[in-house]
Amino acid sequence: MKAVNYKDIPATVIEHEGVKNVTGRVLIGKADGAPNFCMRLFEVGKGGFAPRHSHEWEHEIFVLEGDGEVLIGDTWHPLSQGSVVFVPGNLEHQLKNTGDGTLRFICLVPPQAPEM
Repeated sequence: MKAVNYKDIPATVIEHEGVKNVTGRVLIGKADGAPNFCMRLFEVGKGGFAPRHSHEWEHEIFVLEGDGEVLIGDTWHPLSQGSVVFVPGNLEHQLKNTGDGTLRFICLVPPQAPEM
């Protein structure tokens, strides 16, 4: 059982090639006893982006705030508060912030995916 404010979970600065101005938090994961999913929160600052990549697992995204775009395959789709995204496995994708504030979203992945 876990019940905390997300702000009490330390943010990790994501420092990979093709990433700019992104932090992430594992909200619920294996360390919490969650065997089926990992819930992560990402914050993408102004002008920031995640890497363009693909992997075998699916993931689901819910946008909490901000404006951005998500690339799925070869098509960019607009994102704003309340947007939901399903990214199937093995499909190239990328997220970027196109707004003036922070793009904040929840991302769920299955247990075989890296938590952060």
